[in-house]
Amino acid sequence: MSLKNKTLAFIGAGNMSEALIRGLLAAKAVSPRQLIATDVRAERREFFEKTFGVLVTADNGEAARAADIVVLAVKPQQMSEVLAGLRQHLTNSKLVVSIAAGVTTSRIERDLGSGMRVVRVMPNTPALIGAGAAALAKGQSATDDDLATAETILGAVGITARIEEKLLDAVTALSGSGPAYIFYITEAMIKAGVEAGLPEDMAKKLALQTVLGAARLMSEGGDPPDVLRKNVTSPGGTTEAALKLMTDKKLVDIFVEAIKAAARRSQELSGR
Repeated sequence: MSLKNKTLAFIGAGNMSEALIRGLLAAKAVSPRQLIATDVRAERREFFEKTFGVLVTADNGEAARAADIVVLAVKPQQMSEVLAGLRQHLTNSKLVVSIAAGVTTSRIERDLGSGMRVVRVMPNTPALIGAGAAALAKGQSATDDDLATAETILGAVGITARIEEKLLDAVTALSGSGPAYIFYITEAMIKAGVEAGLPEDMAKKLALQTVLGAARLMSEGGDPPDVLRKNVTSPGGTTEAALKLMTDKKLVDIFVEAIKAAARRSQELSGR
């Protein structure tokens, strides 16, 4: 879906808005004059203006009135105040795209008024380098064209997938929070390398490349993760010894329970 002649207002000039604006401009999907960024922080407004050449303002209502598409990029705990301030400035001729974790389309529709076209998105932080994964779900009044428009925005910084909104808590727990799990594992690998005698800079270099290479192999190699794991696990070898310990410690069960905990927290944030 083309964004030609569309004005986009980003309510909140945080990291995800920065990633999306950077990606959209790099893809030439929009020009700077089609973008507006708002924030209460003067330093963030100045950064967006100088870095991207977009319009900036501290007035959310002003930005919303000027926009065809309004991207809600504020923290969940700020959403009630932001929606209350936007209600009088929005009509159902505008598309609202929310990237706030745990905030349902029904809540946004209730706070903004019936008939509002809302698409809810769960992105993740690798969008900052154009390698994001985002799931999208439409609200009651949004159309497939609205979903396609949101896909164009998020597609500028990674892959997208359409799902039912009831599955977004699971997406939040898996891919939304998922980068932190990988970072945590990488921290552990570096620590283990140091304790095994490697200099810290060498342990870090090897661990980071191992994670990067393994991810690329899973993505580009064609074989599923379980086959790749078996291929590198020689009977009686070093990998088998490590994996046996992980199995004995029930590492998979820990991961499953951790992701379930994240999903429950996403439900709690949405008030369900």
